Amino acid sequence: MAISEDRFRQALGRFASGVTVVTTRDAGVPIGLTVSSFASLSLDPPLILVAIDLRVRANAAISQAGAFAVNVLTAEQEHLSRQFATRDIDRFAGVAWQPGAALGLPVLDGALAQLECRLHQMLPGGDHTIFVGEVVAAQLGDATPLLYFRSAYRRLA
Repeated sequence: MAISEDRFRQALGRFASGVTVVTTRDAGVPIGLTVSSFASLSLDPPLILVAIDLRVRANAAISQAGAFAVNVLTAEQEHLSRQFATRDIDRFAGVAWQPGAALGLPVLDGALAQLECRLHQMLPGGDHTIFVGEVVAAQLGDATPLLYFRSAYRRLA
């Protein structure tokens, strides 16, 4: 007996996660999207993974660019999470960002961490692609993280 999609979502909603914005370039244009499917994978080599929906522009863009950045959001950046989750808008409008030092990928100002990654491997993941990135540079901030739990943004107490 298979689990229903609703029950599966409810169960996964009980796992608190950080919130990230994954960015890359598509024909030189910065693109990005909010991603909660992010995890560390390996220390040696330094690998992380993100899962990106097959239907979104960033999926093909990451594959073609061969690189992506992960911006870990702070509690004060909830508005960025919402903006980068909104469809059919210029997600970078009004957003402060810089080209990353290592790969020149868009990294968001004030993020808790910025990880620039070369694409290491792509794996099928149902309706997503799992992108494994080798971290080549990391910038660190010092702030409270933005969390997502039971379909709502949360903050550490």
